[in-house]
Amino acid sequence: MFSNARVLNKYSVKYYFCDTCRFVQTEDPYWLNEAYSEAIAVSDVGLVDRNIKFSKITRAVIRTFFDCNGKFLDYGGGYGLFVRLMRDYGLDFYRYDKFCLNLFAKGFEVENETKNTYHLATAFEVFEHLTQPLDDIKMMLGFSGNILFSTLLLPQNVPRPGDWWYYALDTGQHIAFYSLKTLVFIAQRFNLNLYTNGTHMHLLTEKKLSGFLFKWVSKYKVALMLSLFYRRKSLS
Repeated sequence: MFSNARVLNKYSVKYYFCDTCRFVQTEDPYWLNEAYSEAIAVSDVGLVDRNIKFSKITRAVIRTFFDCNGKFLDYGGGYGLFVRLMRDYGLDFYRYDKFCLNLFAKGFEVENETKNTYHLATAFEVFEHLTQPLDDIKMMLGFSGNILFSTLLLPQNVPRPGDWWYYALDTGQHIAFYSLKTLVFIAQRFNLNLYTNGTHMHLLTEKKLSGFLFKWVSKYKVALMLSLFYRRKSLS
């Protein structure tokens, strides 16, 4: 056992650390039904701003590395705000989420896994919620061989719960925490290439790309600048 912490202000939860891949995960999360009484945590006040920023970065990544005329999927798409933004940018995005109500992307839901139908799958603020990460990533790869995702990497000196805000003890929804070494392990496990900005934005892909270019394009200020030149007709 790596550490112990009080989750949802009531449950004493064990945290485990893997010395091999530097991955931290809770014990079997028996409290999730309570944690997800609302699919989106009430304390998540940055949801809209985060979706806007991720939409700009994703558009830049697609325009740089992928075919803009392809089909794309947002895995764990929440209320559908991100999908609506991407469709407004003229990119053919769809939403997959088994748990959250679709408010903004009605008519663009995907219910079943289809092998490599999509040029790219996105999964923003999803990986830290996964109970069985390798199984879930395998499912994502059923949609696309390329996954653009966000999760904040563990600091080099791995903090204990209570010493790092990303453990989100008050919501109980964050149960899996990754280091760069963890992501390298995952990429090798699925025979994919890994590109990362070193903090929170990452790409698992079948393609061989420039790591420097990915790091540059995935910066929000750069993506915002590039968005001035990337114009497409909005999709209904």
